[in-house]
Amino acid sequence: MAENSDRGLWIMRILSALLLLAAGGIHLYLVFTGTGGILGILFVLNGIAGIALAVGMLILRGRLLQLATVLGLLFLIATLGALLLALTVGLFGIHQTWDDPAVPPTVIIESIGIVVLGITTAMVLRMPRAPAS
Repeated sequence: MAENSDRGLWIMRILSALLLLAAGGIHLYLVFTGTGGILGILFVLNGIAGIALAVGMLILRGRLLQLATVLGLLFLIATLGALLLALTVGLFGIHQTWDDPAVPPTVIIESIGIVVLGITTAMVLRMPRAPAS
């Protein structure tokens, strides 16, 4: 039973890492294709954070893994929230439209990522703690 649970958690960690990489990669792609200024700087930071969280999702254990999953979930919620604000009322004076070819895939990837990271976070937080030595 524990082996199935471990395998399931590893699958969720890998999926989470892939979705974090995709979310960060989209932002880096936008920088390399012309997004500049303060938004470009924020997108570079977003890309770096996505990569760092994806790596953490795969290599960390224990409390650090718990922290990485929670931060990954909050990261995707924040990036999707920022995009939705830009699509509606604007964010930092930037108004985004659904016509931009990067918007629909970003919304889909980040939405799926929130669900997957939510499940992964719940699984990681419910893991039994190792006994103190």
